Amino acid sequence: MLFELINQLINSILLIIKDLGYFGIFIGMAIESSFIPLPSEIILIPAGALIMKGEMNFFWVFIAGIFGSLLGAWINYFLAFFLGRKGVDFIVDKYGKFFFIGKKQIKNTENYFNEHGEITIVIGRLLPVVRHLISLPAGFAKMKFSKFSLFTLLGAGIWTLILILVGMFFGSTAHPILKLIIAAFFFLSLLVMIVYYAIKIKSK
Repeated sequence: MLFELINQLINSILLIIKDLGYFGIFIGMAIESSFIPLPSEIILIPAGALIMKGEMNFFWVFIAGIFGSLLGAWINYFLAFFLGRKGVDFIVDKYGKFFFIGKKQIKNTENYFNEHGEITIVIGRLLPVVRHLISLPAGFAKMKFSKFSLFTLLGAGIWTLILILVGMFFGSTAHPILKLIIAAFFFLSLLVMIVYYAIKIKSK
């Protein structure tokens, strides 16, 4: 029974990704890379499986993934660049609860950036939570736009490639395992957001 439910869930995800196509992947990754914590795993791993089924093209999935990530990163970068810390804090105070974002998270990410330097733009793209906020301290610090874009593309490229290859590998060798992995990523990401939101409510 449980496996059937998982099977239906994963098939639904695969159909959604297929129907949305490359533009859907682009928009989904842009959302994931901005201030909305949409798990990239539920976008790119199914896309990798669809590549192995011959229903999507590796090159265009990869391009859509990295440039979608870049667009989302640009949104955060320019918000921080032009609004500054006070402006971003004001937005977070008003709307952050809807996106599970608080000023403490931004401050921690900023400290991480200040401690380790601009290379964190690359490393941060590989870390949960930090991934969708690391562009903000770069904007606060007025990091050179061309360097920021290059580092973002590098980090996003690595992360995008990893997730696509995971989907391709399990999609070609063990389809049931692929389904379990996608389901695990999906439910774990959902659980993290629920737990974080519950902690936020309790701390008020």
